[in-house]
Parts: sequence; structure tokens; C-alpha cells
Amino acid sequence: MVELQKDAGSGSPPESPPAPNFAVAAQPSYARTLFFGPGGLRPGWGFAFYVAMFYPLWGLAGVWADWWHFGSTSGLWSMMVEELGDFLTALIPALVLSRVEHRPWGAYGFPLRRAFGKLFWVGAVWGFSGISLLLAVLYGLHAFSLGHLALHGVRIVKFAAFWAVMFLLVGLFEEFLLRGYTQFTLTRGMGFWPAAFALSCVFGLIHLRNEGESWPGLLAVVFIGLFFCLTLRRTGNLWFALGFHAAWDWGETFFYSVPDSGMVSPGHLLQSSFSGPNWLTGGTVGPEGSVLCFVVIAAAALLFERTYREAKYKI
Repeated sequence: MVELQKDAGSGSPPESPPAPNFAVAAQPSYARTLFFGPGGLRPGWGFAFYVAMFYPLWGLAGVWADWWHFGSTSGLWSMMVEELGDFLTALIPALVLSRVEHRPWGAYGFPLRRAFGKLFWVGAVWGFSGISLLLAVLYGLHAFSLGHLALHGVRIVKFAAFWAVMFLLVGLFEEFLLRGYTQFTLTRGMGFWPAAFALSCVFGLIHLRNEGESWPGLLAVVFIGLFFCLTLRRTGNLWFALGFHAAWDWGETFFYSVPDSGMVSPGHLLQSSFSGPNWLTGGTVGPEGSVLCFVVIAAAALLFERTYREAKYKI
């Protein structure tokens, strides 16, 4: 009792309680540090989450395509539905992750404001010119014959339009899957060209499921994939690559009516044929399996590199 009175009369102010340590409370949790870095979602996790979402959706798309095929009288329409489903499986995970990462959609290669603009149509001209040049050389070497018309009248227009839409979907799926979100994310982690080489190899490997494919054809697909990566690097988006891809495939399958990566499709314009060694004609693979395909793509890459000099793909 005496001590309390002594303290009260000493005149010194009472000690204030210690201030709370907000710095400790402001530190991010371990889970957030594990998944997020200074640039947002870490590239490895972004790629892993994309793949983890893609494969189940791809399985569902396959079930959907099988159901459609079972109830459809046209195998061609079933093919188009399958390609649409494939494109959606590549698209949906990126849409989800774009919200997680707070990134604009155009960062992944297909800015909507440039949809089907000049770059797309320039790419389409380059793609059709490329396959035309390749087959023109084979024709000059007497290794390729145009044959005669296989379609007549309005069927030409109908199948030309069908295959145009079909290969637009094929291009959208393959370009976005391998040079859209995945290219953007792996570039953040390992750099543009290492990511481009790895994904171009995957581009080649997915063509193993095509009947009639061969190793020269798969290597050509890898080579073409690297060219598409060059166009992405220089233009900043995938619209040129999409136009090139769709027009090249349309020229192969419909207009010149030759095998495309080992597949011969119905509804083609001509009854064309090859003659000569497989290393020259590509054999069952088609012109993509020809050694001349590497020459044509190398020439296209050189011309493109000199035409589009500035690298516009920036992360």
C-alpha cells in the first residue's frame, strides 16, 4: 500500500503498452509466397495449372465429339465439332488463369482488337504461297500431278468454305495451345526461344497420332512451329501465324488435294498424285515430309525476318 502511494506521487507518466508489430502481420502467407512471386503467379505453377485443367477438359471434349459422331450422319461435321471442342479446351484454362493473374487477354497472343485484321490476311497469303511454291517445284521435277477435278458446281464452293472454317479451328487450337498461354508463361520462366523450341517439339509429337506420319514429317512440323514462333516474336501476336497455318492446310487438303501430315480428307478439289522417291515427295505424309519443305520454310523465315525486323513480343 505504501509503494503504490509512492509511485502515484512520483509525478512520472505511466508507461504505455508496446505498439503492435504490424510488419509481422503484413508478411504474405507461405502459400501465397509459394504460388506467387513479384510478377504474379509463378510460371511453373501457371503452366502446371494450365495442363491440369486442359487434360480433363480434353477428355470431356472427346466424349462430346463421340456423342456427336454417334448421332450425326456426316463424319465431316463431326470432325469440325471435334476441332471446336479442342479449341475450347485450350481456351478455357487460359481464361481462368487470366483472371487469377490479372492479365489482359491479348497478352496470350490473340488480341481481339486485331482479330482477322491485316496480319491475318497477310499470313494467309504467305501460307498459300508457301504450299503453292513447294508443289510447283515438285510439279517442275515431275514428282507431282494435278490430275483432274474431283468436284463440280456448287460442291466446290461448299467444300471450299467447309475446309476454310475447319482449318481456321485447327489453327486456333494448335496455335493457342502451343504458342498462346503456354508460350507466354514459359517465356517468363526460361526465355522466349528455349520455350519456343520445347513447345515446337511438342507440336511435332502431337502429330504422331496421325496415320501415315513419318519422322521427316514430324521434324518438318517442328521446323514450321519454330517459324510460327518467329512470326509471334516479330509481330507481337499470333494472327499472322494463324492465317499462314490455316491457308497452308487449306491449300494442302482442299485446293491441291494432297495428304496433310499423313491424312487424306474427303471433299478435295482435285485427283492429284505424287510420283518419285519419298524423300522428295513426302510419301504418305504429303509435301510436309519432303526435304523441299525445309527449304521453303527456311526461305519464308529468312524473308519474314528481313521484312519484320522489330521484336514486338515483350513480357
